[in-house]
Amino acid sequence: MKHLPFKAAVAAYPIDWFESWGEYQAKLTEWVSIAADRGAKLLVFPEYAAMELASLAGKEIAADLSLQIDAVGQLVNQVNQLHESLASEFDCHILSGSMPVRLSANKVVNRAHFFSPKGCLGYQDKLIMTRFEREQWFIQSGETLTVFDTLLGRIGVLICYDSEFPLLGRQLAEQGVEILLVPSCTDALAGYWRVRIGAMARALENQCFVLQAPTVGNAQWSPAVDENVGAAAIYGPPDVGFPATGVIAEGGLNQSGWVYADIDVKKVLAVRESGQVLNFKHWPEQWRDDIR
Repeated sequence: MKHLPFKAAVAAYPIDWFESWGEYQAKLTEWVSIAADRGAKLLVFPEYAAMELASLAGKEIAADLSLQIDAVGQLVNQVNQLHESLASEFDCHILSGSMPVRLSANKVVNRAHFFSPKGCLGYQDKLIMTRFEREQWFIQSGETLTVFDTLLGRIGVLICYDSEFPLLGRQLAEQGVEILLVPSCTDALAGYWRVRIGAMARALENQCFVLQAPTVGNAQWSPAVDENVGAAAIYGPPDVGFPATGVIAEGGLNQSGWVYADIDVKKVLAVRESGQVLNFKHWPEQWRDDIR
């Protein structure tokens, strides 16, 4: 499949309080409209961006770490319909902000849905949970990695902490993924930098684009997303055809808004074949018998 260059947009997204569904709908429509007006064809929202929907259940439920799970999760179909409509209206692909989705009485996952102009392409569940998710929130791991074969290129998603584990990104790269999306939600500068370092490392070793979209700002009414630290950015391998720093575009720390960059997957194919270094191709040499 021949993939044409396109513009991507990654969101540094603030968590807001809503009094009505209409307010949320208006916010999301405005965000998508702004990016689409700039020509963006791939829009990435952060991990747990949908937790702002807990506000619709009122202050008591929104302040309860457990109760807000189902308050948000029960809106999944409504949220998906909105994203599907926006992707169609603005002719773009959208990774929605992830949200807790209850699969059974005993299992809730952290799920991000992916939409094309023609509808929902599927979802990615987070695979490796943080201590907060495991020990306090009881959000559980998903089961598989998904590859989205789109008109923009082959796309994979590593939700926040997943980006810090090399073998997950490698599995996607070996399935032909050229673009990794990293929606994130971190409550401290150290957490943001862990995800950023992971994202940049995945770009280096897999010689691909990595797009990081964080939550930003404070929402003290929510015990899940009360503090949010991050900067939106798009990374690549520091090699031929890419910036020497590996940073293609980045926003300011904790500054809300979109960050844009042009994406051309042919650059990925070129650098994997004839870069100054060949990290992607040389990956198997780590397990040579003579250097173990």
